Amino acid sequence: MIDYEVTIGIPVYNVEKYIRQTMDAALAQTFQSIEFLICDDCGVDGSIGIVREIQQTHPRGKDIRIVSQPYNMGTGAARNRLIDEAKGRYLYFLDADDIIIPHAIQLLYECAQKYQAEMVYGSYERIIRHDGKEVERIASTYPFRVFSEPDAFAQYAFHTGVQVMHWNRLTDIEVYRRNHLRVAEVGAGYGEDFSFTVDLPTYVTRVVLLPDVLYHFIFEDVETRIRQKRRTKRMRRDYMDLAIAAIDQKKRRIELKGRPYYAKRCAVLMMYDYSFVCQILSRRDEPQPRYTNREIRDVMWHPMSLADILRAPEERSKNLMAWLFGALPPRLSVPLMWLVAKLTHRLSHFEIAEK
Repeated sequence: MIDYEVTIGIPVYNVEKYIRQTMDAALAQTFQSIEFLICDDCGVDGSIGIVREIQQTHPRGKDIRIVSQPYNMGTGAARNRLIDEAKGRYLYFLDADDIIIPHAIQLLYECAQKYQAEMVYGSYERIIRHDGKEVERIASTYPFRVFSEPDAFAQYAFHTGVQVMHWNRLTDIEVYRRNHLRVAEVGAGYGEDFSFTVDLPTYVTRVVLLPDVLYHFIFEDVETRIRQKRRTKRMRRDYMDLAIAAIDQKKRRIELKGRPYYAKRCAVLMMYDYSFVCQILSRRDEPQPRYTNREIRDVMWHPMSLADILRAPEERSKNLMAWLFGALPPRLSVPLMWLVAKLTHRLSHFEIAEK
C-alpha cells in the first residue's frame, strides 16, 4: 500500500554534528507527501536523540519514522533496510551530513510524473569546509536529457560515467524491489556505493537528467587531509573479499551480453577490480591472511572471451589488458600488474573513494 508519494531515506550513524541541519533541510521541502524514514544504525553519540526531539516538536514530525538496526551493521545494511521499509512510491536517499534545497523533491517528482520516469537525477555541488568555514564549491551538473528507449540510458551512462553515489536520485521503489537489488554490505570505503549503483542503468529505460543543483555534498575538511585519513585506514581482508565478490556477481550477468554497452561496462568493472588489485599490491602485508599470487590473479578474471574483446571496438585496449592479467600464470600476471601499476602511479596514488 502506498502511503506517501516519496520516502526520503536517511541512514544515521554518529552524525550528531550534522543531523539537525540535514533534517531541517529535508523537512523544509515544498513537496508535502513525504515520509522521512530514518535508519538508526546504533551509533554511540546523540544523533538519534536529536531526530527524536525533532520528531516530537516539528510540524511534520508525524511523517518522521525511525527504524532501528539490531546492532551497528553499516551503511549498506542500513540502505537495504530503507528499501525494505519505505512506504513511498519513490525513494530518495539522503546522507545524514548533507543538505538538499527546499524544492528538490518537488522538481524531481514533477519530472518523474511528466515523463513517467523510473529515475530522475539532479545535479549536485560539493562543498569543502575547513574548520567549519567553506573553502571551495565544485559543481557537477548534468545536461538536460530524457531517455525513453531501451538501452539508451545505460549506453549513455557507461560512456560518460555512472554516478557512483546513492543520493540525489529519485527512484521508483519498484526498480529496487522488482529486481531484488541490494547494497553490498562490504563496509564504507570498499566500493559499497559502486557495487550497487554501477548496474542501475541496466534496469531502467525511462530516465531524466536535470541540470539543476539540488544537493549539497559536504566535505568537512580539505582534500589533502581526507587523503591522509584514507591512507592510514587499515585494509581489512574480509571487506576486500566481499567487495571483490560483489563485482564478480556483476561480471556474471551473462544476460547483458550483446547489449550495445556491454564491452564498455566490462571495462568499467575490470578497472574497478584492478583498483582493488593495486591496493592489495601497495599494502601486500596488511590484509591477513596475506593474498597469494593466484588469489590476486584470479581477481582479474574477465567475463568476455578474447575473441569477443577483439571484435568489440569500444575499450578494446582496457579489456585486452585486463583479460591478459587474468589469463597469464600467477607468476607472470602479478609482476606484470605491479609493473603497470607502478608505471601509471596506481600504487602510490590509489585510494578507495569514500566520504
